Amino acid sequence: MLEARNISVRFGDREVLHDVSFNARSGETVALLGPNGAGKTTLLRSLNGTVRLDMGEIVLDGKLIGDLSRREIARKIAVVAQENETKFPITVTEFVLAGRFARGAAFGWETRDDITAAENSLAECDLTGFGDRLMNELSGGERQRVVLARALAAQTSVLLLDEPTANLDLAHQALMFKLVRARCREAGTAAVVITHDLNLAAEFADRVLLLKNGQVVATGTPSKVLSETNVRDVYGVDVLLDANPSSGKVRVTTVY
Repeated sequence: MLEARNISVRFGDREVLHDVSFNARSGETVALLGPNGAGKTTLLRSLNGTVRLDMGEIVLDGKLIGDLSRREIARKIAVVAQENETKFPITVTEFVLAGRFARGAAFGWETRDDITAAENSLAECDLTGFGDRLMNELSGGERQRVVLARALAAQTSVLLLDEPTANLDLAHQALMFKLVRARCREAGTAAVVITHDLNLAAEFADRVLLLKNGQVVATGTPSKVLSETNVRDVYGVDVLLDANPSSGKVRVTTVY
């Protein structure tokens, strides 16, 4: 389990996160929601120890994350960052295999298990046949899927994803969330996902955390948190709520 306990983060004189607590348990998907500037990316980065905390602590499987080495963290946490531009002429397969480094393989000395994990994750992300293509020649959406493939190939117990559906078409947005949810349920992975799409969060997340100005406004199931009052308070817009006729999950429609 990954847990944030009363964490606060300051950048200079500005407090970006204030007294935030939540956890991501094995087998579940947690969506981080909120407007731009709410502190979502800072929270995600603090969860794997790349942002220094001013207060509070992050606990990973019972251990303070500050007591773990970067390699130990990488064995347990895989990250899909918001910025994934790759300027170097590395192939897709080489890029995905790099995600296996923390498991002990030295680059250029991959095991059969490493190769199989890379091939399987590329297939899952609808990237069969992309292995020999260069990362700097892919479209933004293709790169985004390769980055997810690398995270899946790492076979970690935690996935942290910062707007993983950016640059993706409708079909691949759904595919990405389905893959993450399937990994959580089948392998016991815990996933924390930032998204601006409230309906994708409602459809695929087990729980959501709603942030505004670096503070938690609400947390719980999508149907509990995505109320007209909460959405109006956080985003400043009126919405209509009903049930998705296909899944029965809450559906959010903005009133313009």
